[in-house]
Amino acid sequence: MRRPDRTAALPPDPAAPAPLDPATAPPDAAARLLAWYDRHRRDLPWRAPPGAVADPYRVWLSEIMLQQTTVAAAIPYFEAFTARWPDVAALAAAPLDDILTGWAGLGYYARARNLHACARRVAGTLGGRFPDTEQGLAALPGIGPYTAAAITAIAFDRPATVVDGNVERVIARRFAVTEPLPAAKPSLRRLAATLTPPVRPGDYAQAIMDLGATVCAPTRPRCLACPWAEACEGRAAGIAETLPRRAAKPERPTRRGVAYWAVDRAGRVLVRRRPPCGLLGGMTEVPSSEWVDARPSPRAPPAPPSDQALAAAAPVTAIWGILPGVVRHTFTHFHLELLVAAATAPVAPAVAAAADGVWVPVDRLGEQALPSVMRKVVRHALAHAARFPPIV
Repeated sequence: MRRPDRTAALPPDPAAPAPLDPATAPPDAAARLLAWYDRHRRDLPWRAPPGAVADPYRVWLSEIMLQQTTVAAAIPYFEAFTARWPDVAALAAAPLDDILTGWAGLGYYARARNLHACARRVAGTLGGRFPDTEQGLAALPGIGPYTAAAITAIAFDRPATVVDGNVERVIARRFAVTEPLPAAKPSLRRLAATLTPPVRPGDYAQAIMDLGATVCAPTRPRCLACPWAEACEGRAAGIAETLPRRAAKPERPTRRGVAYWAVDRAGRVLVRRRPPCGLLGGMTEVPSSEWVDARPSPRAPPAPPSDQALAAAAPVTAIWGILPGVVRHTFTHFHLELLVAAATAPVAPAVAAAADGVWVPVDRLGEQALPSVMRKVVRHALAHAARFPPIV
């Protein structure tokens, strides 16, 4: 899984210590890794075949998708996007709603909005061509230092130090860096820079990421298959599997709320669009109450709200009933627990026009840009509402 785009610094911090002497690394380190990569490279849909020129659009799209997402999860989305929008001009011309719908389930939805904004910038003011430097790429929406370095190296074969989570792990073990993350990030990047070669930098960037993904794995690393095993200081010290070390994370808080499953007499469900900015910005949701901290006891199961509180947060006036069970979802910074209230909405002009929502047939909910948490709400409601119908 890729880390957020905050792992590298562009341009170098003038106050940072001087880069380490490249002589500290074996002179054949890059050559050994590239030879291993030529034999064991992964076949990925966005990766150019050996000897072929990489397509910057496909490299950029894959790198945005891989932020905070595994390769296995990203592949079907990448294939669907490139089949529907084969180049940056096609993606730029697409409505944002279509992109959000196609992105639904991949998470971190600000990436989808920035993807569209970046495509429009490249297709418009940049004449359809991506910049070929880290600085030029980093000026585009949604492209931070890591992604700028990755595109520079992989798409344009220019030397750039690419440091994602896999690379951090490889470098921490190769040089036996015991300082915990995230404090160790600057040191890991300086060490990674000592190994980055001027020859085949694009292949090298992909090779070191492949090494971390397939050999230098988080648990049970396959050291005997590693081209750097003999030089690995972590292996020599017997601590490789414990690296990189991480500072203890604070416990995620728990938030709670109520999702409102309103069905009209025509069998349509009320959904609405979330505000364009912030968490799940621009995505479609089953209307819900405010998500508040679970106090005083987040470990106790959520208690149903009073009838008055339930009605006060409801999107339409109806008689609401709480369905059995709880929908649980985890975001980066908190856990969420949602009770689901269900009701049949009365036929009335105010309901038909539903302030900030639309009524969608149940069998067309899949066409909406529903994030993962709201897909869970839909599945929960469909599983329970028929057996436990609300009083109407």
